[in-house]
Amino acid sequence: MTPGDSGGWTLELESPPEAAPVFMDALEGLAASVSSFDTGMGGPWRVEALFADMPDHGALAASVALAAASAGVKEPGFVVRPVAARDWLAENRASFRPVAAGRFFIHPTFFEGRAPAGAHAIALDAATAFGSGAHGTTQGCLVALDGIARRRRPRRMLDMGCGSGILAIAMAMAWRRDVLAVDIDEEAVRVTRGNARANGVGRLVRAGAGAGFAAPLLRRQGNFDLIAANILARPLVSMAPALARALAPGGAAVLSGLLTHQEPQITAAYRAQGLALARRIRIDNWSTLSFRRGR
Repeated sequence: MTPGDSGGWTLELESPPEAAPVFMDALEGLAASVSSFDTGMGGPWRVEALFADMPDHGALAASVALAAASAGVKEPGFVVRPVAARDWLAENRASFRPVAAGRFFIHPTFFEGRAPAGAHAIALDAATAFGSGAHGTTQGCLVALDGIARRRRPRRMLDMGCGSGILAIAMAMAWRRDVLAVDIDEEAVRVTRGNARANGVGRLVRAGAGAGFAAPLLRRQGNFDLIAANILARPLVSMAPALARALAPGGAAVLSGLLTHQEPQITAAYRAQGLALARRIRIDNWSTLSFRRGR
């Protein structure tokens, strides 16, 4: 049965704002598309996943439970219900439009138009790893990276928590230099490698799985001139000492995955490690913070 033949099914759950990307990431591997919405008034966000056929309840429950544990939040209940017949494939494709962030131009692989002159065009579809360019955190990171590219040429670069690999690909395109990419999820590593090859930077992006800065790929790698980490506020705080140790003198760190009201805790954690806040970017209530280590 194809998506267009079935009415499909939808899952809905409510999540703390900072955990919404984690639940989206967990469901993307099972659903035709996933989205999240701010319900307003500072309350929880609603996460919705669309399925062509009735999903396996056990698989959904396991994914939601693992995502809640990963994000450190209470496991939410969820509702799955049938919906009226729609062409999920067409709607899913229509929902992923090109995104311009600085000089980066992110577009789905089926995009038939032309990228703006001088843009770094990245072809990437929403898949089983977070990072299609549509989210405010990813856009903020890309704008921050473009700003750095106008002033500096870092030699050693790292994408920590790479997801789809979009930031590693962006760095490889901007500087045409090697980039390391690490994620705790083996599937994200697989997707990153595939996306890097598809965008012509497969030889520049080296991806590996592991737990943060303890990942095997980072052993004996020395310090980095540029580190990008688009994850969540809680892990950003906990990894502050390790990230600061891995940052070379004069190096820059681009951090995102946090809401605007979480900026003070991130800023405090990294200032305590001797880093200075260099830039703040806000998109749709999400923040991207750039830090510098003095020479």
